[in-house]
Amino acid sequence: MTTSASGTPRETHHAHTGISDQDQLNPVFARAGEATDFPLNNFPPSESLPETAYQIVHDEAMLDGNSRLNLATFVGTWMDEQADRIYAESADKNMIDKDEYPQTAAIEKRCWTMLAGLWNAPDQDKAIGTSTIGSSEACMLGGLALKRRWQHARRAAGASTDKPNLVLSSAVQVCWEKFCNYWDVEPRFVPISDEHRVLDGFELEKYVDENTIGVVAIMGVTYTGMYEPVAAIAEALDRIQEQTGLDIPIHVDGASGGMIAPFLQPDLAWDFRVERVASISTSAHKYGLVYPGLGWVIWRSVDDLPKDLVFDVTYLGGHMPTFALNFSRPGAQVLLQYYLFLRLGWDGYYRVQKTCQDVAVYLSGEIAAMDAFTLWNDGTDIPVFAWQITPGHTDKWNLYHLSERLRLKGWLIPAYPMPDDLSDLVVQRIVVRNGLSRNLAESLVIDIREATDYLDALEAPMPTEGQVSSFTH
Repeated sequence: MTTSASGTPRETHHAHTGISDQDQLNPVFARAGEATDFPLNNFPPSESLPETAYQIVHDEAMLDGNSRLNLATFVGTWMDEQADRIYAESADKNMIDKDEYPQTAAIEKRCWTMLAGLWNAPDQDKAIGTSTIGSSEACMLGGLALKRRWQHARRAAGASTDKPNLVLSSAVQVCWEKFCNYWDVEPRFVPISDEHRVLDGFELEKYVDENTIGVVAIMGVTYTGMYEPVAAIAEALDRIQEQTGLDIPIHVDGASGGMIAPFLQPDLAWDFRVERVASISTSAHKYGLVYPGLGWVIWRSVDDLPKDLVFDVTYLGGHMPTFALNFSRPGAQVLLQYYLFLRLGWDGYYRVQKTCQDVAVYLSGEIAAMDAFTLWNDGTDIPVFAWQITPGHTDKWNLYHLSERLRLKGWLIPAYPMPDDLSDLVVQRIVVRNGLSRNLAESLVIDIREATDYLDALEAPMPTEGQVSSFTH
């Protein structure tokens, strides 16, 4: 937190904004008659030429980090020239307005129908889905459908609907905590441990009851990248149903793994092949390879999406069914997803995802070979892995210090504590996205070795005051 010249508190987040409330124009591109400075936090009193405004925004944006070296984020940062052209040509399309943009709406349906087939829906024609602004919205829609189905069943049985709960791993992504908070659902977190590193069905009977709306299974845990075994969770729920009569559905949060497992682990039963899976969500702007702003959620059949959650909109012209938290939202990313489905096909997606996995396995192997580190996982699920400092290796530095040293070379590699019951354990995580080449990975290994050697050579402990988690979902 810093303070502006007027004394107003301001969060910096490493922004290059200085302490003044004014920004000064570079004389090289200031035009005659234009003001030479303008306020940062208030409307300028007069217009600027478009070239000047462009240059200001361009120069500020270039101060952001190098996305190719950002190994913290899952979000895609690169598409090819043809995709950029489609994006520019369709930036004005509003996904909600299916009357004005019927072809975009038809392409949206093609995309989620293709995904229903990719995820082994028993009948593609009876599945139903929608695009969303990202996987967080997709998860919330999946959760809402679980809650509403539970409410209908409880009311039909003459039972109370006062206390719904949702069972999740303690390593769940924050969007699920938001869902439970926003829609008054009790979250029941199953703690992970060194013995049970993901939610795997162990002691699940302690967490479910007649008020459980569903269980969330994660294909690619945010903290580590590991898959939760959907089939094993379903088997545990089958045993619970045999003993108690409770029929509890599963939503699969496939934010990352939903676009990895079909290509790299096609024989793994995690999708609609598991009968208890009612819905699946994914993030198209992660391993779907689209620019930020797109997710998908698909239900096994129309019966799994309660009809009373779908609204019919007529005031944009025609009848338009809609199920979304957002109203107006971009249609361009839907076209980009369809472009990639056509451009890459199954084989192309396999090659992209396999290349990412190969780089992840290479990196995890190199890091595992360093005495300072012990792997938590190796990147053979989604191309993401985490590691900890080998117990007893050093008392002079920690992974936050390593993260800071690597940032000096431009690498963003987060260090953060694991969730409850393992919160004393700090790990570091690498997300390998399309664009992190083997050559870049080799450079990263050299930088990690040099940073580790520097820290190991310290004669006194590094300061720990003010260290904060750099965890990025």
